[in-house]
Amino acid sequence: MEPLTFKPLYMERVWGGRELERIYGRELPTAHLPYGESWEIVDREAEQSIVDEGEFAGMSLHQLWSERRAAIFGDGFEKHFRFPLLIKVLDARDDLSLQVHPPAQLAASLGGEPKTEMWYIADCTAGAQLYVGLKAGVTRPDFERAIADGSVAACVHSITPRPGESVLIKSGRLHAIGAGFLIHEIQQNSDTTYRVFDWNRCGLDGKPRQLHVAASLASIDFNDYEPAMDVPQGDTLAACQYFKTTRKILTAGDSIANPEIGKFSIVVVVDGSLVSAGGRSFGKGSFLLLPRDAKPMQAQPYASVLQVTLPTEEE
Repeated sequence: MEPLTFKPLYMERVWGGRELERIYGRELPTAHLPYGESWEIVDREAEQSIVDEGEFAGMSLHQLWSERRAAIFGDGFEKHFRFPLLIKVLDARDDLSLQVHPPAQLAASLGGEPKTEMWYIADCTAGAQLYVGLKAGVTRPDFERAIADGSVAACVHSITPRPGESVLIKSGRLHAIGAGFLIHEIQQNSDTTYRVFDWNRCGLDGKPRQLHVAASLASIDFNDYEPAMDVPQGDTLAACQYFKTTRKILTAGDSIANPEIGKFSIVVVVDGSLVSAGGRSFGKGSFLLLPRDAKPMQAQPYASVLQVTLPTEEE
């Protein structure tokens, strides 16, 4: 099989921009509007990735997952009703809200879904900051007082990363993306976010966006002090029970294939280009689902890629 590609779903966001147009040469739906998210691979009830070319053109990711799971994805994924990952590009021209995703043991009681995710910094402006975890010594009572008096920003730890770095955001970790980032986000298939602070900003409708203070306080890990960006372990950027992400640098003639025989993977072209066995070329900003029996793709003339795999039930 050839790699599968999907039509992106673009989401307007008050903090978004048009970097997808400038950096990846994409045609965004409406001129001048701020697009903060591009959902590249998603299987949710209200949002579906649709195959854009090839023998499965017009089929949704959920159809493929439900009807052709073994043939396309491989064996060992039977417990998941929906494709269990959601892959996005985030274009942050302004600060995102300070938020948290509920831990697995609390999510149901709070009416949400747990979400562990990772951020890969595809591009950023000089000095752009991520907000991750708490400053050393900040307690829950300190944080609650800061919510009341509007000084939450003083409680949050900030990091100034560089392109090519990444960080794992586990459920329960307080976080926000600052202005000036283009980020590849790999996450559990969840859309639950609790906002605890939104920088006193209004949404696209001119009204303050809803906050979820009680749910946020219940979810935040108040022992998560001043984390750093992750240090790769060889090619591995992130490995957790939900996904594994590796980064590979390929030179002319190098190839990339599924790392495990009979199992699919997702390949993100960070830079350069890949050519499939069937002759299709995939440039910077391409998101590919490589079916279980797909032949290797070659770098032409080079490629920097992320490769995402899903643990099977036996792992």
